[in-house]
Amino acid sequence: MIHVRAGNGGDGCVAFRREKYVPRGGPSGGNGGAGGAVYLVGDRRRNTLYHLRFRSLYVAERGRHGEGSCRTGRSGSELLVPVPLGTQVFEVADGERSGPLLGQLLTDHERLLVAAGGRGGRGNASFATPTDRAPRRAEVGQPGAERWLRLELKLLADAGVVGLPNAGKSTLIAALSAARPKIADYPFTTLVPQLGVVAGEAASEPFVLADLPGLIAGAASGAGLGTRFLRHVERCRVLLHLVDPTDPARDPLAGIEAILRELAGYRSELAAKPRILVL
Repeated sequence: MIHVRAGNGGDGCVAFRREKYVPRGGPSGGNGGAGGAVYLVGDRRRNTLYHLRFRSLYVAERGRHGEGSCRTGRSGSELLVPVPLGTQVFEVADGERSGPLLGQLLTDHERLLVAAGGRGGRGNASFATPTDRAPRRAEVGQPGAERWLRLELKLLADAGVVGLPNAGKSTLIAALSAARPKIADYPFTTLVPQLGVVAGEAASEPFVLADLPGLIAGAASGAGLGTRFLRHVERCRVLLHLVDPTDPARDPLAGIEAILRELAGYRSELAAKPRILVL
């Protein structure tokens, strides 16, 4: 979770024009500047939310106060927080984990406003009227919005590789793309999804291949962090179901049925996705 806070608006100014031979120059207090807003921005170069792990507070710049001679204060700079494509943004209130969906970022450079900056206060020049030519009041700037956000990443990929742990998914994506996931001969080597772009001789048109962590029985109920893995399958257009038929400790047919049960158990739409069985 992250805490975002927009900038406060600047205060209006109380001032009067003072020049030689102009004894009653009238009010000249300027308005305060608007506070900076906080935006989440889709960035195709990022694959994880890891860069947000060690910083929880994001604050935009406040607006400057108004000045004499009807000078408006400078508006605060907006704060842009890059996130990977496929990020869903939920508002969190009172420490709860659930909350309403504010939006999702699916394209590069797409923006989502998560905290609006405060409006600047009006200076006394804005309050001058024919009956009150020398007002001595001004507005204070409004505070910027702030909220807690929960970010959830569902990777965007053309094809996702699913299968039991240690079935060879990382080896496949390393052979087809320039991605270099960790490869070892023990289960759950892959702990986070990996993306690779398949191009060149392996594909007539480049496409994105996702290496998803292995699924086990009960994954749809959370076993082996299965619910964290299965959510990434939702955004894949087609599934590559990888099976190792040479493993003497596993029955290939039983493994295929186990994966299908977990897909259907998490969400029925997953089991209905186009699926290619790869041995």
